[in-house]
Amino acid sequence: MQIRKFTTFNSITNRNREDNMKNLENREDIIFLIDTFYKKILIDDKIGFFFTKVIKLDWSKHIPIMYDFWETTLLGVAKYKGNPMLKHIELNAMEELNSEHFERWTSLWTKTIQENFVGEISEQAIKKAKQIGGLMKFKIDQQTTKPKLH
Repeated sequence: MQIRKFTTFNSITNRNREDNMKNLENREDIIFLIDTFYKKILIDDKIGFFFTKVIKLDWSKHIPIMYDFWETTLLGVAKYKGNPMLKHIELNAMEELNSEHFERWTSLWTKTIQENFVGEISEQAIKKAKQIGGLMKFKIDQQTTKPKLH
């Protein structure tokens, strides 16, 4: 007797969704990624308040900077000029950034990418975000645990 293996609906749905997703490969893709990601961030109950209450960002200025940062980071197009570490240290001085915040940011970033993109650059985007977040958390922890000289 031969046993037939049936494909589940979910595996078909996931495969079709992945077949329709594209590689992350140009500025238009970066713009879509960032816009989609920040829509999630703004309504998130764990970290959204950083962007809506702690610092009231001028989105018309902030979002293009994020486009440039991620286009530079992922596609090698030298557009970003800035110091994201300093910005996050300044933010931490206003409201503590803890491990839970970094984990949530990374989780939303990863989810946004996995819902919309496939391929090597998408995987790099997830890896880079984890590395950057880890480094930022490390540097912020160093700033807050330095002994004060009197």
